[in-house]
Formats: sequence, C-alpha cells, structure tokens
Amino acid sequence: MVKNIYPVFDRIYDRKVKEEILRQSAKVIWFTGLSGSGKTTLASNLEKELFFRRFFCQVLDGDNIRSGINNNLGFTEVDRLENIRRISEVSKLLINTGMITICSFISPTEEIRQLARSIIGEKDFIEIFLNPPLEVCEKRDTKGLYKKARAGEIKDFTGISSPFEAPAHPDLEIDTSVTSIRDSVELIFNVIIDRITL
Repeated sequence: MVKNIYPVFDRIYDRKVKEEILRQSAKVIWFTGLSGSGKTTLASNLEKELFFRRFFCQVLDGDNIRSGINNNLGFTEVDRLENIRRISEVSKLLINTGMITICSFISPTEEIRQLARSIIGEKDFIEIFLNPPLEVCEKRDTKGLYKKARAGEIKDFTGISSPFEAPAHPDLEIDTSVTSIRDSVELIFNVIIDRITL
C-alpha cells in the first residue's frame, strides 16, 4: 500500500452535481471483440449519435491509449491486465465528471473484463460484444496484423496465438458481419438510452 496519499474526493463537486448539470447519467460503454470486429468504427459512430442528441461523451480507443498513457506496455498477460486496469481507472475518473465513456478494447478474457467491471462498478458498466466470424475480421484487416500473426511475426495476437473468451452475459451481442453500422448503432442506443438518461 502506498503511504502518504490523501485523496481529496470529499472536497470536490461530486458526480451527482455534474450529472445534473450535463442532464445525463454517466456510464461506461465497453466494446469487446476481436481485432477487426468493428469496435473503433461503432465507438466513433455511437459518439456522433450521442453528441447529436446532446450527450457529453468521450471515446477511449485501444490504439490511442497504447500510443499515449500505456505506451510502455506490451501484450503479455501481465501487460494486458495493466492496460485494462489503467483504462478502467481513467474511465472511473471520467464517470465522476458525469461523462459517458465509450471504451473500445479487445479485452480478450473474462478476468480482464471482470477487472474493468470491478473498478468501474457493476451498475456503470455496459458490455457490448461484437462477434463477427474470425475470417471476416481477417478480411477487414487493413493493417495486415492477422497476416503477420499467422506468419509468426506478432506474438500473443488475440484470435491467432492468444485466446479470446467470449463474454458469458453481455448487455448486447452483435454480429457485425450481418448487421450494418447504422443498425448496430441503433441497437446499442436502444440498449443504453434508459441508463444514460437522467
């Protein structure tokens, strides 16, 4: 335990006051799924839909986070856990500002997602599982990551050399190989609207 740490949460405006100002209920919308499943695409389109409807939100995306706050982490099991721990703590801080946070991370195991859920809080965590077939994800791969992984150039690549555990009870599951972006955003919006409306 770190000594000489004195949090000041009791001396700043609390979440409820900020939610009332923003006229929304802060939540974390957590996208999980393989690389190429559509997480970034749907996160950015959902943000636009929410912004259009006057909801205040922020997207946290895997590549953006790994190029900044988590640029010292790799893809070992330990680093993956630390990656999600940090993201979850940032998400929790954003919740306390009254903001809706849209997280787009592979988060491949139940242990990792449970870590996020436990830090953020069960009532504030909305899990969206994007579940197209692996071959569809590979066809969408503009970065060539799957090809490199199959050639052994990338180690610990989820879906190829590292497992992905499907969520047991997501709030919503979408096969993005058969559901359009527009329809997917509408499905997500219908699931979250009652929970983000104050």
